[in-house]
Amino acid sequence: MNHSRPVPAAPLAERLRPKNLGEVIGQQHLLGEGMALRLAFESGQPHSCILWGPPGVGKTTIARLMADAFDAQFIAISAVLGGVKDIRDAVEQAQVALGNGRRTIVFVDEVHRFNKSQQDAFLSHVESGLFTFIGATTENPSFEVNSALLSRAIVYVLQPLSVDDLKQIVAVALMDKEFPAIEDIAIDRLVAYADGDARRLLNTLETLAVAAQQQRLQLVTDVWLVKVLGERMRRYDKGGDQFYDSISALHKSVRGSDPDASLYWLVRMLDGGADPRYMARRLVRMASEDIGLADPRALRMALDAAEVYERLGTPEGELALAQCVVYLAVAPKSNAVYKAFKEAKALVRQDGSRPVPMHLRNAPTKLMKSLDYGKGYRYAHDEEGGFAAGETYFPDGMPAPVFYRPVERGLEIRIAEKLRQLKVQNTARPLGDFDDPV
Repeated sequence: MNHSRPVPAAPLAERLRPKNLGEVIGQQHLLGEGMALRLAFESGQPHSCILWGPPGVGKTTIARLMADAFDAQFIAISAVLGGVKDIRDAVEQAQVALGNGRRTIVFVDEVHRFNKSQQDAFLSHVESGLFTFIGATTENPSFEVNSALLSRAIVYVLQPLSVDDLKQIVAVALMDKEFPAIEDIAIDRLVAYADGDARRLLNTLETLAVAAQQQRLQLVTDVWLVKVLGERMRRYDKGGDQFYDSISALHKSVRGSDPDASLYWLVRMLDGGADPRYMARRLVRMASEDIGLADPRALRMALDAAEVYERLGTPEGELALAQCVVYLAVAPKSNAVYKAFKEAKALVRQDGSRPVPMHLRNAPTKLMKSLDYGKGYRYAHDEEGGFAAGETYFPDGMPAPVFYRPVERGLEIRIAEKLRQLKVQNTARPLGDFDDPV
């Protein structure tokens, strides 16, 4: 009598893993016809690389397909669970395969979790050609992968899967006879919850299928979906109105100098599943648009917060975003640069391309000098106070517009005073009232 236990079915994500490049959904900027990674597959020659992207976008799948394409032995190591012993075992297996005339690809998932010495352990074997190294990471490899290893690998940046990509994956999964039908609105909610992560989507679908079978449901409705998954579901659709309403509320709270409301909306969005990197980008925008030169440190604060998040990730890095939000909220406000930039763009679109005045042109050759390029230019550093009073820098014949009007807040108070002083000097020494150049 056979008392062996039944082999458990593979998870849905594993069962639906693409068997060839044609089955891969998403990443067409790398895998489409004529794209970099597709060309690498077609070259017949594997090369070491780093696959950088968020979870569930196909990093492991691409590595496995690369091994299949080159008929190579595939050895997977988890940097979270593995260590030096796993590296030694991989080297031994690669040596055996090489002795049998077969290539080896060593895939290290979450490679940023290996320390420097562990990463260095791969170098000599990559250089000798014993195996091809493929690392997968969710963190910026510039910070997390040793420069020596990084210099020997091509970095491919993978993107979160789009809504259409995820809907295609749902359609493929629903071809399985074990899955009940799902309302379109419920699919939209599932896709929003997945947030670009195919693994999360498929694991959630599998959970739903089990629950639906237990309750003998023929149709998964949106109401039932929310009831079953509860707090796991998104509180708003990332691509819908509520998402943009929330980011608008955050931006307006910062602009309105309310640190408590700003923190509330930041946390609401993070709790709802907004990508912290997206939030960081918006903070950089706020620093330029609503604070500008009233406090130039705000932009640096926003960039620092974005960098800290890249280094620490969630949840530790989110504190830097919170610190930045509070700083932006309490900083003096000015949209003077923002308005000036928009006015300048509008004028340039309307006015066309006027020629550069001769005295402002570069004259690197004798011919250009003989044509009077640069003639009459006044070098500001040689002028009193480092300012060429009365000089003009707009095209000839163009009325000098005023785009930048600093506000009387923060550093722009001093900037406004400086501009007033320069205007007085220009008025005192109008254009043409200066000595001819020698």
